[in-house]
Amino acid sequence: MKLILIATLTLTAAFGQNSHEKRLEESASVMTEVMAIADKAIPQDLLNRAQCIVIVPGLKKGAFIIGGKFGRGFFACRKPDNVGWSAPAAIKVEGGSFGFQLGGSETDVIMIVQNESGANRLLSSKFTLGGDASVAAGPVGRSAAADTDITMKAEILTYSRSRGLFAGVSLQGATLRPDEDANTILYGKTMTPKEIIASATPPPRAEKLMAVLNKYSSRK
Repeated sequence: MKLILIATLTLTAAFGQNSHEKRLEESASVMTEVMAIADKAIPQDLLNRAQCIVIVPGLKKGAFIIGGKFGRGFFACRKPDNVGWSAPAAIKVEGGSFGFQLGGSETDVIMIVQNESGANRLLSSKFTLGGDASVAAGPVGRSAAADTDITMKAEILTYSRSRGLFAGVSLQGATLRPDEDANTILYGKTMTPKEIIASATPPPRAEKLMAVLNKYSSRK
């Protein structure tokens, strides 16, 4: 019986690690594909001044209707010297109003955190978009004007991609919180988002995501 329990726990841990590692690679693919959209990508100037980026790949429509949970993803923030990005920390997104994308079978979400106050929200235990943190639909287009009042004042700009359509969309009411289980599995020990962002070494399967973030906005 003891051997069966140990084997079950081992298999469960391995499955969890594989699923989180797969999500890391999916996050890299989402960012790559979005930035390849001709004249409809995230404006480069927004990426260049971003403090953090959140990517949540493949949110399922059913997750909202049945369980109230949108999905799981990762975020990374600028290193202290502003050159390159930190190791990714896992995050959960729950609730909120996603508008048009509920009509699709799944939705990819990207959030651009524009300033230090927004970054501090990500490092907290829990916060709500539009409540604790100001949020706005992000503009698209490589040379799109990004100096409107609403864009400049928002702590976080949000985007979604569903059925091939990529656009800025306000995610009012969505709650973000650390995905503690995923972080423990990926890093082999319990770590807070703040500890991961400050000093963690990225897991091997995060290499693609780190390369994509550095490719599009390294500040070198």
